[in-house]
Formats: sequence, structure tokens, C-alpha cells
Amino acid sequence: MPRSTADFRVPPEPRVCFPLPVILQSHRDFVAELAVASAEIILPMFGRHDVGLEMKSDESPVTLADRRAEEVMRRLIEKRFPDHGIVGEEYGTVRGDAEFVWVLDPIDGTKSFITAVPLFGTLIGLLHQGRPVLGCIHQPVLRQLMIGDGTTTTLNGTPVRVREGVPLAEATVLFSDPTHPAKYQDGARFEAVCGKARLVRSWGDCYGYLLVAAGWADVMLDPIMNPWDLQPIVPIIRGAGGVVTDWSGGPADRMEASSCIAASPALHAEVASLLKG
Repeated sequence: MPRSTADFRVPPEPRVCFPLPVILQSHRDFVAELAVASAEIILPMFGRHDVGLEMKSDESPVTLADRRAEEVMRRLIEKRFPDHGIVGEEYGTVRGDAEFVWVLDPIDGTKSFITAVPLFGTLIGLLHQGRPVLGCIHQPVLRQLMIGDGTTTTLNGTPVRVREGVPLAEATVLFSDPTHPAKYQDGARFEAVCGKARLVRSWGDCYGYLLVAAGWADVMLDPIMNPWDLQPIVPIIRGAGGVVTDWSGGPADRMEASSCIAASPALHAEVASLLKG
């Protein structure tokens, strides 16, 4: 994939009221520009020990790469779309009630990043009137750029789809953190899902959703999420033909949603039924 923003040609911001699909087509190029700009900060720090590691109040790690990558993306958005809002993990919210709002997680999977494991990524989402309409997962080490708009999802420009026709007994189930089972809302039901699956792995955070959307895995489960974790994921899974809801089967395309089940339609129904008991 292109290695610098010079490889992208970004069309001008529309000056008239174009239909949303036309606007999203122009914004895809800008999403790729944001991904490359953040990667130019993140890649040189990957695998280093001096990444400025600190622990936040919730005991989650943050590094200089997290902060600097978000700063770069925010500057680009402010310059290109000064009337758009921004919600970011590291620097909060500005213009949260704008018609268009960008949602940023510069490094989703910081625990992987600080241990030189390439199962992290940059999450970029765009909300229109409060609903996610464009999402991006960028894994800079593996040079994987996934973009979805709720109708189509591509990986490095090639359309991808969730894997269909796989029952839970033959499925690969992913989740992020195996060390805190109490977080899984109902441990017995979560264990029931895992017990029925063929393969269970903690290849989680945003990379798990990339694997599901590309058809390499079948279910991704997250019991606790923030808006910057979840909202960019929604258009990606939907665009790949999958279903994405919160843990109870409710809508995931809202800022209040704080958990996730992502899978193909039939498999999602099977997993959601087990989680509901």
C-alpha cells in the first residue's frame, strides 16, 4: 500500500449538498490519508522499549505513539474539515454535536503494541448525524488497510466478506482479554459459547474484527467497549455482510453502545442466543 500521503489525491470538500454516498466516496481518500499519517508516527516506535509508556487512571497503557498519532490526525481533520467534530481516546471531544464527527483510536491494542505484537491497529470512524457511516482499521506493520461504508468493505482495495455457512461447532471465536473472565458479563454463558467453538483465540482488539470481516475468523466478542473502539467497526462488519450488535443483541451503531458481537448473520444469531441463555 502507499507509504506516504503524497500517494493519495484528496478531492476538495464539497461546497454544495451532495448525497451522502458521494460525500463518503470523497472521504475514503481522506481516511487513507489519516491512516498513513498515523502510521508514520507509529511504525518507527514499534518494537522499541522507550515508547513513553504510562498508565492511565483506568490502568490501561498509553504511549507517545498513541498521543502523537492522534495529534497528527486531529490536525489534519481540523485543517481539512474545520466544521467537523472529533471524538478521540486520548484528547476527548470537540464539536460532538456536529453533523459529521470523526472517531479516533490511534492504537487500539496498546498492550500488543508495547510487547511488539502486531495485533493492534488504528481505528478511524466517521459519524453522520450520530450514526457510523465509514470505518477504517489500519495495521501498519502488516500493511493492511480495511475500509467499510456499511455496504462494501475492502482490504487493500479488494472487497472482502465474512465467512458464511459456518456453525459455531466449526467456527473460530476471538476475544480480546482472557485474563479477566468477570468482564464477560455472564461468565457461564460466555464459556458456553467458547465450549461449542472449534477454535478460541485471544486475537482481539480491532484486529479480531479485521479477521472476521475478511473471513479468516468467524466471531469477535467484546463485552466492554468505548465509542472509539466500536463505532469505526460497525460499517466495516456490515459492509462485509456481517451483523454487529451489542452484547444483548441491541443496536451497536450508537455512541451509548458499550459491547459487541460481530459475526455472519446465522452465526451471530446462534451466539447471541447462547449469550442470552
